[in-house]
Amino acid sequence: MRYPQRIVCLTTEPTEVLYLLGEQDRIVGISGFTTRPAIARREKPKVAAFTSAKIDKILELKPDLVIGFSNLQADIAAALIRAGVEVHIFNQRSIAQVLNMIATVGSLVGSSNKAAKLIAELEDTMSQARETARHLITKPKIYFEEWDEPIICSIRWAMELIEIAGGVDCFPELSHFHSAKDRVIQANQVIARQPDIIIGSWCGKKFQPGQVMAREGWADIPAVKNGFVREIKSADILQPGPSLITHGLKQVQAIIQEWSATQTHRKIGVI
Repeated sequence: MRYPQRIVCLTTEPTEVLYLLGEQDRIVGISGFTTRPAIARREKPKVAAFTSAKIDKILELKPDLVIGFSNLQADIAAALIRAGVEVHIFNQRSIAQVLNMIATVGSLVGSSNKAAKLIAELEDTMSQARETARHLITKPKIYFEEWDEPIICSIRWAMELIEIAGGVDCFPELSHFHSAKDRVIQANQVIARQPDIIIGSWCGKKFQPGQVMAREGWADIPAVKNGFVREIKSADILQPGPSLITHGLKQVQAIIQEWSATQTHRKIGVI
């Protein structure tokens, strides 16, 4: 066979892509954190977490390709490579890199045409969002919070989604750092930047708007004063696959449009 027939996906993104390409029959193992599509959790054996994996179980599946994501899976990849398994680790941190990942997965399984079609659909969704954003009278300043203790601001793809939807990220100078520790900020830095909207997506636990709004000094932040503290679930915006655009972008856009409508109402004295 020219293309791999038995694929293990160490994270949710390649699983999502392979299902969208109609190539799910090749998948023989997935991450326990897989969220899309929901059917994958019922159909496929779970052999990995995120920073750990059941190496023996993976080897028993006799994969001819293992696909993972990020430097955090380097140790898993190394163990599998030593065992003679072919491994491809992606490290996508931007929207462009997500699209490249989709193209590469398509190429790896001989489905480049289907991957190109999927990419075109995602690009069209982004183009429509940009066109809608052109009609905004004011661009809101948006603070995106990935974690609360310590406070971590937006990763690059979240910043890009905010910009596509017509917002301005509060900490664009930090979003390009891969490591979360390089995006740690202090509460007073958020106060100083006076965001109009706060979007929270705490990776691995439910965002608590009440806790955020109760932070010392945050009552005077426009987002808090005007009630624009919102959650987007981590499965929709912190997993760098197609769902960033099909789910995450649309939610960011909806929040911005809601905020924009309140600004119009304020100007005409409705609020």
